[in-house]
Amino acid sequence: MRTDQYQGHDYYLMDELLSEEHKLIRETARAWVKKEMSPIIEEHYEKATFPMHILPGLGEIGAFGPYIPEEYGGAGLDQISYGILMQELERCDSGLRSTASVQSSLVMFPIWKYGSEEQRKKYLPKLATGEMMGCFGLTEPDHGSNPGGMITNYKDAGDHYLLNGAKMWISNSPFAHIAVVWAKNEEGRIHGLIVERGMEGFSTPETHGKLSLRASATGELVFDNVKVPKENLLPGRSGLGAPLSCLDSARYGIAWGAIGAALDCYDSALRYARERKQFGKPIGAFQLQQKKLAEMITEITKAQLLTFRLGQLKNEGRATTAQISMAKRNNVDMALKVAREARQIHGGMGITNEYPIMRHMANLESVVTYEGTHDIHLLITGMDITGESAFK
Repeated sequence: MRTDQYQGHDYYLMDELLSEEHKLIRETARAWVKKEMSPIIEEHYEKATFPMHILPGLGEIGAFGPYIPEEYGGAGLDQISYGILMQELERCDSGLRSTASVQSSLVMFPIWKYGSEEQRKKYLPKLATGEMMGCFGLTEPDHGSNPGGMITNYKDAGDHYLLNGAKMWISNSPFAHIAVVWAKNEEGRIHGLIVERGMEGFSTPETHGKLSLRASATGELVFDNVKVPKENLLPGRSGLGAPLSCLDSARYGIAWGAIGAALDCYDSALRYARERKQFGKPIGAFQLQQKKLAEMITEITKAQLLTFRLGQLKNEGRATTAQISMAKRNNVDMALKVAREARQIHGGMGITNEYPIMRHMANLESVVTYEGTHDIHLLITGMDITGESAFK
């Protein structure tokens, strides 16, 4: 069993910008990860299983809806705290961060922002503790980067709605108690509905054969004439902007999280370069290995600065969709490159599960695609700076 020796890397003294509360949140999350997750992550990744027993622990460290107000069971923390938590979880595994960020940004966030007071009180406290888990249904088999083309729909059937359609690539779906589902009404307007497990015609088949995010549960959502109570419609907002605003929150968490994966790869590579000897000295003494390590920490530091500023803007309510897209795209791309360079420093050992490199690398191949592909985020930036849309 690999010992988790990670201590953190802060080349530009970013800790001086954090509050004592931020540091306490980080240390609490890091200690929990080292004790509860690091010893078992490789086994679950190999077996392609999600460790369900850790869900209450994620709730205890505040990883579920940390910015949700305390009156609804959240911790009432700021957006930088949310980012720090996602970074510490993804430092262990992207699938672990996915589980928490889906619960926070794609389930709790829309219920908090767009739900009724009754919905908030009914669902949020249980979601915050992990007693209840949720998932988010937007992507469809034929509509990924173009979610507005969705065909999932619902019709008014008197005292309830009748929901039909399917969603795929849904994190948490195999075990979720509820799904926040986005569907079109009879006028073609997109609305969110809370669908509960056990409703007749609602099923969540699991996706198998994944070579990435193997320690995260992924599945589909299938709706066959599902009767959804009218009080389960999210009343606060409609239109495509509603689910996209949820994705903004999730992408913000990914921007922080990807840095965690990069830091873990860098940490492992630096330690290996100091310990591994060839030609009579540590490989870290050779110029080409130093080049790799120096470029890694440079890119990580740039991402840390970019993301911290984004966190400040998010706290002030000024972060734009385009700014979040830039950070998500840059940081995941950076993390992938760091993982690949770290694998080279480890040589052949880098492909074994004695080190976390290949697991991070495989996971990041999903992260670079989901919640907005690498290219889509590039075009969001392009549209923002030119005023011209390349999507149509």
